[in-house]
Amino acid sequence: GNSPSAKVLFEAAVQYQMYIIGGSIPEVHNSRDIYNTCLCISPSGKLIGKHRKVHLFDIDVPGGIRFMESDTLSPGDSLTAFSAGSLFGNIGLGICYDIRFPEYALLLNQKYNCGILIYPGAFNMTTGPAHWELLQRARAVDNQCFVLTASPARTEEPTVENGNQSKYKHYTAWGHSTVVNPWGEVVGTCGEEESLVVVDLDMDRVKKMREGIPTMKQKRHDLYRLLDVQESTTST
Repeated sequence: GNSPSAKVLFEAAVQYQMYIIGGSIPEVHNSRDIYNTCLCISPSGKLIGKHRKVHLFDIDVPGGIRFMESDTLSPGDSLTAFSAGSLFGNIGLGICYDIRFPEYALLLNQKYNCGILIYPGAFNMTTGPAHWELLQRARAVDNQCFVLTASPARTEEPTVENGNQSKYKHYTAWGHSTVVNPWGEVVGTCGEEESLVVVDLDMDRVKKMREGIPTMKQKRHDLYRLLDVQESTTST
């Protein structure tokens, strides 16, 4: 559309000949619904994936933080994955709070055989130090794949001058963009400041991990099963 944020991402993908997973931006749909949306763009400037955040961040941690994303946003209703060619294969996508739901990641892997899962996210100063890295390592081990996260750099709450209070409460991000390998090791990370994290992804690690500990072939479908509800609904 006419989004200046999207325009920058498309232009950068073509200019630098690279895949871009563009964080997340508000997407207005039908003049009514607002989604938290991430655009996936190919090196040729094509939109190859669009993820609308599935799980909305509605939490109330006593003594910590209260946040009700559903007051403003609508939830997405689909899995998102795209192909990055023979080099990286299929890449699954979630946004922030989506990383807390192992079923979502497992279903992405079951359906698309993803070697990489990517989660743009902005955990806060309550959940960040406790769970940000932990959840990335958990999803990497669960799915025997790389997990990549990108967080905004941290900006401290501005000083209120002349009693002028902002309309919206300041949100302080934890930061710490990170890369985790299929063994659950952190192989690249940074602090809370603006940073660039560069990591070579050896996709053979995914294959070797899945061959060495073949949990995907050892599921007990006679006892439990992960069901793609949308696919089941469509086929009935």
